[in-house]
Amino acid sequence: MFSPEGPSLRELAVQALSSVERGYDLLAPKFDHTPFRTPDAVLDAVGAVLRRTGPYDAGLDLCCGTGAGVEVLAGVCRERVTGVDFSAGMLDVAREQAGPAGPPVSWVRADARALPFGPSFDLVVSFGAFGHFLPRELPGLFAQVRSVLRPGGSFAFPLVAPPRPGSPGSWTLLGFDTVMRVRNALWRPPFVMYYRAFRLGDVRRELAEAGFRVELHALPEFGRRADGSPRVRLVMARLPD
Repeated sequence: MFSPEGPSLRELAVQALSSVERGYDLLAPKFDHTPFRTPDAVLDAVGAVLRRTGPYDAGLDLCCGTGAGVEVLAGVCRERVTGVDFSAGMLDVAREQAGPAGPPVSWVRADARALPFGPSFDLVVSFGAFGHFLPRELPGLFAQVRSVLRPGGSFAFPLVAPPRPGSPGSWTLLGFDTVMRVRNALWRPPFVMYYRAFRLGDVRRELAEAGFRVELHALPEFGRRADGSPRVRLVMARLPD
């Protein structure tokens, strides 16, 4: 799963026994060489949809990590792009990398649950970060996103369909979540990363309650499941004008 440039098993163990913030600070120099980075195929597919629905003026990458999503925003935003993350280490790596062509980019260290912005963005995106939020935190998280969007603004993120119950993928996710729950019951500080906690039905309900109108865009590049439903969707949540 990991390239030779990625973290060793020992490094991963140390990171897993840290807090989420400290763990990502430690992982940051090698993060782009792990499976945790959003694949380019997903970034490209999301960018294609956003180019059709845009252009946008100002964009925010929520939980930006080392900045892969910022490159997507740079291709669809005209005025400025901001990446926000609570890991100083991840932001340091993002700053060091060559900036994408396009509008000016700024990097801000902050918690997604307490964003330090007013309603100044037209588009917010996020890639692969929601496993770090417990289901009870979704209302507050979505309220924060709404608070930084201008009227008519959009919140977009890809969502992978869950594996079929009883499949190897399903058992893998269940096993991972079980290990994390045991770890958090026995060790402090907790490391919140649960891959089975972000379900489409719950997400749509919480977005609607936060005042968003939700649209789903299939990403055909990733095919369909046996029941005909898309394997990957782009959730587009829009605010009224």
